[in-house]
Amino acid sequence: MKKTVFLIMTTICLCISCNNKKSSTDSNLNTPAIADFNYKVDAFADMEILRYRVPEIEKLTAKQKELLYYLNEAALQGRDILYDQNGKYNLCIRRTLENIYTNFNGDKNSDDFKAFEIYLKRVWVSNGIHHHYGNYKFVPNFSQTFFIDEIKKLPETAFEKTGLKQDELISLIVPVIFDPSIAVTRLNQTPNVDPITTSASNYYENVNQKEVEIFYNNMKKPNDETPVSYGLNSKLVKEHGKIFEKTYKIGGLYSAAIEKTVYWLQKALAVAENEQQKSVIEKLVDYYKSGDLKKFDDYSIAWVADTLSHIDFINGFIETYGDPMGMKASWEANVNFKNIEATKRTEIISANAQWFEDNSPTDKQFKKETVNGIAAKVINVSILGGDSYPTTPIGINLPNSNWIRAVHGSKSVTIENITEAYDLASHGNGFAEEFVWSETELNLLNNYKFITDNLHTDLHECLGHGSGKLLQGVDPDALLSYGATIEEARADLFGLYFIADPKMVELGLLPNDDAYKAEYYSFFMNGLLTQQTRIEIGKNIEEAHMRNRQLIARYVFEKSAADKAIEFKVREGKTFVVINDYSKVRQHLGELLAEIQRIKSTGDFNAARNIVETYAVKLDPVLHKEIIERYAKLNIAPYKGFVNPVYTPVFDTDNNFIDLKIDYTENFVEQHLRYSRDYSDLPSIND
Repeated sequence: MKKTVFLIMTTICLCISCNNKKSSTDSNLNTPAIADFNYKVDAFADMEILRYRVPEIEKLTAKQKELLYYLNEAALQGRDILYDQNGKYNLCIRRTLENIYTNFNGDKNSDDFKAFEIYLKRVWVSNGIHHHYGNYKFVPNFSQTFFIDEIKKLPETAFEKTGLKQDELISLIVPVIFDPSIAVTRLNQTPNVDPITTSASNYYENVNQKEVEIFYNNMKKPNDETPVSYGLNSKLVKEHGKIFEKTYKIGGLYSAAIEKTVYWLQKALAVAENEQQKSVIEKLVDYYKSGDLKKFDDYSIAWVADTLSHIDFINGFIETYGDPMGMKASWEANVNFKNIEATKRTEIISANAQWFEDNSPTDKQFKKETVNGIAAKVINVSILGGDSYPTTPIGINLPNSNWIRAVHGSKSVTIENITEAYDLASHGNGFAEEFVWSETELNLLNNYKFITDNLHTDLHECLGHGSGKLLQGVDPDALLSYGATIEEARADLFGLYFIADPKMVELGLLPNDDAYKAEYYSFFMNGLLTQQTRIEIGKNIEEAHMRNRQLIARYVFEKSAADKAIEFKVREGKTFVVINDYSKVRQHLGELLAEIQRIKSTGDFNAARNIVETYAVKLDPVLHKEIIERYAKLNIAPYKGFVNPVYTPVFDTDNNFIDLKIDYTENFVEQHLRYSRDYSDLPSIND
C-alpha cells in the first residue's frame, strides 16, 4: 500500500491569478519574500534543481527551533542507506565519482569531464545509477578509458572507505557502470519474468521470486487481524543454502547510519513539545534498536495519535515502491511544521470524512462503516532526506498498515512550500501555450489551478488513501508489483471524483462550480499527453504514479469513445486534449473508482494485472514522438529536485541553544559533497 503522491508533471503549473498569490512583502529576515527569492539553482540532463522557502520558521520558539534542528540532523543520517538499497555498488560508485570530481586536475572544459559531471549529478539526484523515475541505468557519455585513467590518478586515501585496492575497485565498478547487460534496471516490472533476479535493487540476494514468496508466506499467520509489515526493514539473502533476513537496526545491517539517527532523535527527545511527541520519539528509538516490526506498529500508532504537536517528522523505512514485491521499504525522512492558515482547508475535509466515504461510488461492502482518526494538515517542510530527497512528494498519508488505518486512523499532509516552489519556478516557460487547447482552458488553469492542485492532493492523501477497506482474509500484499499503481489510482480517483462534487463549493473549498474543471483538464492533459515527456522513446512507463495517471486517463478516454466526453483534436499537426462534457468524465471516473476499489478490497491480482497492463504501461509511439519533439523546443526540464536550506544553531556563552539560522545559498554540488563528507558512515559494500 503506497501512500505518497508526487507532482508528476511539474511543468504544468501556471501563473496564479493575483488574488491567489501570497504576499510578496514578507517583513521578517528569515523568510525571503516570494518576489526576492531565487528558486532556480541548476539544470542538467532532464532535471532542474530548485530551492524552497521555509515560511514562518521565525515564528517558532527557541525550544521548537532546537527540536527542529535535531530532527533535521536525524533526517540526513540515512542518506547512504538509500544508496545501498537502490543498488549494491552505488556507494562505491558514488564515492569514486566524488573523489574523481574533487581531485580532478585536467581540462574541465573537455567533453569527457563535462559528461562526467552531469553523470555525477544524475547519480546524486537518483541516489544511485538508475533513473529515479524510469528505473533504467544511466548511459555514461564519458569514455571508459577516461574513467579508469582518473581512478588511477587518485591518491591512496581516496580508496579508504571503499575497502578495495585500486585494481579491485576498477574490476568491480567499471562493468556495473559501462556494461549495458549488467544492472539494466533497478526495478523490473515486466510480466512473466522473475522480478527479483532481474532487478538491480539491493533488497534481495541469491534468492528468486518463488523463494521470497514461500519465505514470507510461511511467516504470515492465518486470520491475523494485526499483522506486522513482513519484510519491511530487512534484506532477504541466501547463504550456504539457508534463507534468512538481515534486519536494518542498531547492531544489524546499516547500523552505523542508524546509530547516528538515534543519537539525534535522543537529543530531540529532551526538547519534545509534549508527552505524546516524546512517546513517538521513544518508540521510534526502541524500534531502531530492536528491528522489531511490532515496535514499528507501536510507533506508527503513537505517531497517528500525535495531532497536537506543531512540529512533526517522518523517519524510517516506510515506502515500498522500490521493491519488486512491494514489501521492503526504502529509508526516507522529512521534518515539518504546521501551516496553520492552510490547515483550515484540510480540517474541513477530515471533519467530513464520513460523508465522503458514504457517498463514494464504490460498492457498499467495500466501504468503511465508520471512518476513524482522519487527521490532516498542510505543512511547511524544513528538511528532506533519504527517498524524499532531492526529489520529493507533495503529499503524504501514513501509516501504510491497513489494520492500523482501520483501527487507529491515518495522518495526511500536503507540503505547501514545495508546491509553491514548483509553481513559481514554472512561470513563463511556454508550456501552457504549447499544450493547452484554447483560451477557455487557459483561463481555467490561470484562475484555479493552484487551488485545485492543492485540494486534489488534500483529497488524495486525507481521504483517498484512507477510504475503503479490505474484505476479511484478504492479504494486503495480494496485488504484488501491481499494488502500488492500484493504490495510487484509487487515491487519485477518489480525489478526482469528489473535487467535482457540489460539496466542494458548499464547504467553501472551491469558489464556484467551474473551478474543478482546471484539475480535470490538467490531469487528462498530463495523463494522456505531457507526462510522456519523461519517458525515453521506445520505453514503457515504469513508475507507479505515472502508471496510475495514464491508467485513469486512458481508461476514461477509451470509455468516452461513444459519448465524446473527452477526445483528441489536431490543430496544425499538433495533438490536444479537449474535454466536451465534464460531467460525463466524472461519471466515467466514478465507474473506474468502483472497479479499482473492488480490485483492492478483494485482492484480485488477475484483474489488477489486466487493467494496469492494458491502460498504464504502453505508449503510442507516434504520439509519444510528437510530444517529445514539441516539448524539446521549450527547453524545459521534465523533472524537478531540490536543495535543502542550511541550518546553523546559535548558542549563548553557556552553550544553551538560543536560535537557528537558515541559509538558502548553498548550491547543488556543494550540498551533495558536504552531505557525503558529514553524513556518510556506512561501508561502501554492506553485507
